[in-house]
Amino acid sequence: MSGKTMAMDINCDLGEGMPDDALLMPFLASCNIACGGHFGDRMTMQTAILLAKEHNVNVGAHPSYPDKENFGRKSLNLEFEFLEDSLISQIHDFQEVCLSQNVDFHHIKPHGALYNDLAKDEKLATFFLKLIQKYFQDIPLYCPPNSKIATLAPNYGVKTILEVFADRSYNDNLTLVARSHPKALLTSIEEVEEHLLPMIFEKKIRTISGQLISVEAQTVCVHGDNPSALAILRMIRSNFTS
Repeated sequence: MSGKTMAMDINCDLGEGMPDDALLMPFLASCNIACGGHFGDRMTMQTAILLAKEHNVNVGAHPSYPDKENFGRKSLNLEFEFLEDSLISQIHDFQEVCLSQNVDFHHIKPHGALYNDLAKDEKLATFFLKLIQKYFQDIPLYCPPNSKIATLAPNYGVKTILEVFADRSYNDNLTLVARSHPKALLTSIEEVEEHLLPMIFEKKIRTISGQLISVEAQTVCVHGDNPSALAILRMIRSNFTS
């Protein structure tokens, strides 16, 4: 497969306290930096942003439900007013660190349970899109294809960049398989390569049941906390880029 070039950029969730950010960054086109909801503070944001700047990697805010205890991976039924205050605070903190380091604020990508809930909950997606429209209208949003939030975004003038995952399994409705499932996170290089092939060259996702479903996507994510993240990125660079 060497010599074939993938049309999607590669992104990664960073600034989450993992030890390999500096090793992963050279393989990326964009990264999503934790901004205090599930992990981090202005200091960790600055460290990750400066590292991205060094490698010419686009940086995005990675806001979450305010839930460091569960790393933002538990759905929370919060009052929208409280959630709005938290999300605005997280993204504004990130924006201010970008400004202080003269780095462009490239995109917003929700994290964990918030990302998954926005994909399927129309009321929550509408709330989030109105927030982006009001406070961050010119910032594109990373979101899953065929999701509620992607479908509704044009109604609010929010630009989307559609994202698929190299190292996560999909259900037949294109939601991500719950992390409690043993096959939710793909760590085998061979499994990830097999998972990526139809995404990149056929614009299709192979679901956990074996179905192939057509998708459009502009970016593919590798999770920074995947123990095989560096090996996966090296494989992608070797096999899918020229």
